[in-house]
Amino acid sequence: MPQPKAMFSIADFQATLQHRQPFMATIDGFRPSAVLLPILRGPDEDFVLLTRRTEKVEHHKGQISFPGGRQDPGESILACVLRETYEEVGVAAETIQILGRLDDTWTPTRYIITPFVGVLPSTVKLTANPEEIAELLIIPLSQLLCPDKYEENEMTHFGQSAVVPFFYVGSTIIWGATARILRQFLQLAFQWEAKPCESY
Repeated sequence: MPQPKAMFSIADFQATLQHRQPFMATIDGFRPSAVLLPILRGPDEDFVLLTRRTEKVEHHKGQISFPGGRQDPGESILACVLRETYEEVGVAAETIQILGRLDDTWTPTRYIITPFVGVLPSTVKLTANPEEIAELLIIPLSQLLCPDKYEENEMTHFGQSAVVPFFYVGSTIIWGATARILRQFLQLAFQWEAKPCESY
């Protein structure tokens, strides 16, 4: 049986965000950065836009990520995510409806990531920056609500141990900070938890 198409209520999601205070992290020696979790809204289905990093970038080579990057001096964290989204996938700020921010998270490469959720029309023109982005991935939310496999594994990086989530969607593996951000979005927008597909 095919998985039903998935859309979330923008109004309900924004109301949920307004009633919670996002966790804001500060860790000595960690650099501030921001990413956009971009939702492409079609007429009857929502998609998430992910990117596959090139082998040319300094960190996270070849990994699946959201558009984003480090904050410049004097720049607000929202301005950072809008600038990085334009630089990486060619989407201008005025095209994005920012719905709010999720909890900060961290990476073993010593970044604090502030995630924003934004909605774009599914017809938006996307232009990958070839220096940073090897591939654009557009995945229906229905496939993320019901991935082929979801698991959590304990991993150690630079002497720090953490439980790391993994989403397996076809041949695509989403893990680490990107998976943590995605998991929180699904939890807040759909009350998602790892359970059989038929539950959605």
